[in-house]
Amino acid sequence: MISDITLGQFFPGFSVIHKLDPRTKILLSTLFIVSIFVANNVAAFLLLTIAVAVTVALSRISFKVILKGIKPIIVILIFTAILNLFLTTGEGDPLVQFWIIKIYEVGIARAFFMAYRVILLIVGTSVLLTYTTSPIALTDGLESLLSPLKAIKVPVHLFAMMMSIALRFIPTLVEETEKIMNAQKSRGADFSSGGLIKRAKALIPILIPLFVSSFKRADELATAMECRCYRGDKNRTKLVKLTFRLRDFVWLFIYTMIIASVFVLKYVPYNFTWNSVLLDIAFYLF
Repeated sequence: MISDITLGQFFPGFSVIHKLDPRTKILLSTLFIVSIFVANNVAAFLLLTIAVAVTVALSRISFKVILKGIKPIIVILIFTAILNLFLTTGEGDPLVQFWIIKIYEVGIARAFFMAYRVILLIVGTSVLLTYTTSPIALTDGLESLLSPLKAIKVPVHLFAMMMSIALRFIPTLVEETEKIMNAQKSRGADFSSGGLIKRAKALIPILIPLFVSSFKRADELATAMECRCYRGDKNRTKLVKLTFRLRDFVWLFIYTMIIASVFVLKYVPYNFTWNSVLLDIAFYLF
């Protein structure tokens, strides 16, 4: 499970998405996140699904990598779906009723849409940002977008650097955790049997060496940066200057139109029931 986590990993390539300016990809991710939480019907979700599918295809990121990114959040998806399934009330008689548990058609529909919303969010932002953008480019893009905040003495460069380092070291920490777990298993440790409390207690021996390793890695990184005369953004120049090209404006225009369409569809009256969801899916697909 741990080795399946792909969050923060960068997959080098020469696709259209890889060649986009990092600032463009940050803005596209922001627009996509907004549209995800605005969408509330089948037409809007279908539009976003097409946008994500096209983006994934153009990025040339393998489907196996996409599935790896979704696999670790299955528990979150199930938990989110269950909450919406049991806590959503609707009009009329419930489909299922047991003790205080009542399941309505609207609850089933909302559970499906909430889980699907999380999947689109993870896949879309990963492909647009972390999978196709190097940590250095991401730092430069964040710093450039936040540069107006320098007028009010906000340490923009340090903030961007911390964000990119945090993303960069997620795969490293995951790999380190897997090594520690394998070492513990070779000494007889058991992380898979027993109840939830027992499994949680079994993870305690992993946390201490992981924290020690993390602090050691942070100290080595700080020493390496000092040896290279790193002084933040003081008198710092850029090897590659970021420039917006025609393709960046085209992608921004496309995603702006997508979010505008989602906003328009938001105000279209919609009967949020399971039957209407199935009928709309069949209508839009066939």
